[in-house]
Amino acid sequence: MSTTTRAVLFDEAHPLRLSTGAELAPVEVAYETYGELDADRANAVVVCHALTGDAHAAGDGGWWSTLVGPGRPIDTDRYFVICANLLGGCSGTTGPSSTDLKTGAAYGLRFPLLHMRDLVAVHRALVAHLGIDRLHAAVGGSLGGMQVLQWALDHPGEIERAVLICASARLTAMNTGFTAAARAAIMRDPDFHDGDYAAHGTAPRTGLVVARMMAHLTYMSEEALRRKFDRERRVTDARMAFDDDFEVEHYLTHQGEVFPERFDALSYLYLTRVMDYFAPFEDPRLDLAAVDTAFQVLSFDTDWRFGTEHSQYLAAQLRAGGVAVDDEEIASPWGHDSFLLDVSEYHAAVARFLAAPAPASHVAGTPPSAD
Repeated sequence: MSTTTRAVLFDEAHPLRLSTGAELAPVEVAYETYGELDADRANAVVVCHALTGDAHAAGDGGWWSTLVGPGRPIDTDRYFVICANLLGGCSGTTGPSSTDLKTGAAYGLRFPLLHMRDLVAVHRALVAHLGIDRLHAAVGGSLGGMQVLQWALDHPGEIERAVLICASARLTAMNTGFTAAARAAIMRDPDFHDGDYAAHGTAPRTGLVVARMMAHLTYMSEEALRRKFDRERRVTDARMAFDDDFEVEHYLTHQGEVFPERFDALSYLYLTRVMDYFAPFEDPRLDLAAVDTAFQVLSFDTDWRFGTEHSQYLAAQLRAGGVAVDDEEIASPWGHDSFLLDVSEYHAAVARFLAAPAPASHVAGTPPSAD
């Protein structure tokens, strides 16, 4: 059983310089580790969480305990697993709800906007803090996969293999539209107070509840909702009302109501905005010929949030640059949420990829093939 550890990775003397040019200090990071680091420090695996995740990936209550743990595809009897709450989060790592030491108040909307590279900078600093030079693998689903992709593209030699699960390298207008509507629900809540709700002793709970209800629908599929609820009702009489009559309504209300207990509205704003601007293959500085990471790109056939077309685009861009890619669409009725669930074909694919010998051109110190 791992416990959450905190480390200050950047301070006033050595601040984190963000992609925008702004500086941030101090930067504290909350993280957990599982398993044992071997003598040559070659068995480390970083797990990057999705939008509303945290450092507690495995064990009792772990958000990815289906995938990470003893005997699981990311086997903690074999690998030393690291999971950190990401920059901008609200579970122990510095974010917009943290106290700005210059003012003594929460940053609020004065917190700088973030780029995916800034999230990666903190992950890299943590890995260095733990004395690790090269990762056996980095694994992430959804936003977590985007973080892994940015890391592998920008820092050759640091990740031997990368697993990207229902991720995206370029959000569609529909994707951005969903998060724009969610942000509007939060920012138009009367208790938002221009982001300074902590100083007012309030929180935009109603807006965050609505944002979560809407987002949760995008994580499921039509088939998943049919199997779970179909048109089942909670009352048996014929009356009509605006309360939670249908089972699906009750479920979404519950998901929304419990969300503010574990997640902060400001983090929701900042991290969804990171995703909107993420388009690494459109960066003119990108040099795919230097990338020495082998990739596994997985998608699910009923995911409509980041459907298979997102993974196909990502894999095609990598392949066009001569990067080794193993991509696969997996059948699952559960939509985007499939990456969190015990889908046997998906788990078997991850386990095989992590355990297989690295391609010769992706061994540390060996340049990638030109063809």
